[in-house]
Amino acid sequence: MNSLYINIATQTLVLKDEITGIVKVYTISTAKNGAGEQYGSNCTPRGHHVVRAKIGAGSPVNTVFVGRRPTGEIYSPELKLQFPQRDWILTRILWLSGCEVGRNRLGDVDTMRRYIYIHGTPQAIPMGTPASHGCILLHNAEVIDLFDCVAVGDKVNIE
Repeated sequence: MNSLYINIATQTLVLKDEITGIVKVYTISTAKNGAGEQYGSNCTPRGHHVVRAKIGAGSPVNTVFVGRRPTGEIYSPELKLQFPQRDWILTRILWLSGCEVGRNRLGDVDTMRRYIYIHGTPQAIPMGTPASHGCILLHNAEVIDLFDCVAVGDKVNIE
């Protein structure tokens, strides 16, 4: 079992393997609107979560996902020009579910029903700076590495 610790202030994700103690640190991007749990806020939710689902295993780098399904498209600068308003969800998705009723689970604060993910993003998006619509962004190589290290049910703490 692994644990993920996401620090919004430092824009880092720390992965700790509970068996070997090995730690990996990734630079991430969280919500440009800051931290918050309310539905429609476009904020990154805080508190205790778990990885609810892993989506995209084996998909090519830059696979585009809409509604957690591959569209058949591969992200490119030309595709970005064609769809400038799209929120690019690429390569892999770790779908999060809140564990704290009233904080990030159920009602208007439900992380899973808000579709909060850890997912890949275009290389042009700078890491270390809040830029997402609520999700936790990683460049594609890092999201593949993380995806391969975690399992459904692994704990995720966001503070």
